[in-house]
Amino acid sequence: MTVRAVLSVIALAFTAYLAARGLLWTSPETVERGWLIIAALVLYLPIAWLWILLPGSRRPGAPVGTPGERSTIPGWAAALALVASAVVPNAAFLAVVPDGRTQPFVTWVIGGIGALMTIVMVRHRPIVAWIGMVVLAVSASVWLGVLSALSLGLVGSLVWVILAQLMSIALDRTARDAAQLSDLQQAASAWQAAQSGRQRERRLHVQRALAIAGPMLARVIETGGNLRPSERDTARLAEQSLRDELRSPRLLDQGVRAEIDAARRRGSAVTLFDEGGLDGLDAPALGEIRAELADILRGAVSERLIIRTSPHNGIAVTVVGRSTGEGAGGDDDEVDLWREIRRPR
Repeated sequence: MTVRAVLSVIALAFTAYLAARGLLWTSPETVERGWLIIAALVLYLPIAWLWILLPGSRRPGAPVGTPGERSTIPGWAAALALVASAVVPNAAFLAVVPDGRTQPFVTWVIGGIGALMTIVMVRHRPIVAWIGMVVLAVSASVWLGVLSALSLGLVGSLVWVILAQLMSIALDRTARDAAQLSDLQQAASAWQAAQSGRQRERRLHVQRALAIAGPMLARVIETGGNLRPSERDTARLAEQSLRDELRSPRLLDQGVRAEIDAARRRGSAVTLFDEGGLDGLDAPALGEIRAELADILRGAVSERLIIRTSPHNGIAVTVVGRSTGEGAGGDDDEVDLWREIRRPR
């Protein structure tokens, strides 16, 4: 059984006990209109139990896990509670002669309405609860006098409502602090996961760099820098591959690396630039972009290939190929390849 269920059972039993006191007419000779006492009981109990058992609805727009998410009781139930606070005390006091108004079977209405307003306060309707208490205090003071009303239970009812409000405020603060702590924990976990991911990525880059440049560096040390022409070409390709890994790791997979290496061995100068255009894309989207890039490079014959990520919303990668045109001199060349790889939707 949940804590809410246990508290609900206790509240049901307590309100039933308070109402049962209205049936114990210890001075029946003072009762002039017994039907009013019965009517007050019939009105009070359903409204009190309604407030205990009625499920609330989450406040619109309230974030999950915050005090604003707490359930609220609809307005018509609040109106019924105010009707009870006005009708029940006056009906009970009107039912007896003046000498009988201090009898327990009459004054139970002070504790009963106080208990109802305490429940209303717990269900997060503080304005309704205090309006009901004001109506109760005025009614009891008119029929009994201020001092008699205070001594016959009005003080206790006020204390219940005040304590309920203080507890509600404390619980709201606790819930708010717990939600903030949960947000901080989630942010810390996300930051830690991101750092772990970056560390793994850096380790992979270092391992790949060692795999690419390690053998050639060992060969350079072994020969004292006196490399054969073929070894110099291999060193140049290794240096370019290492630069690719540092500049544009998100553009690369095994297929793209293989096609870039093949293009360079055909004599093309391949340059990669990653300007953050691939940030935020998931692994399947990156896989589609890389597969299309590898397909473009497979058929490229340009002397210079420039591969650049694009910050454009619709374009992910731009591939430009430039070659020396016929009759062109110096550094003049012309664009012979222009391809745009669109972002997957």
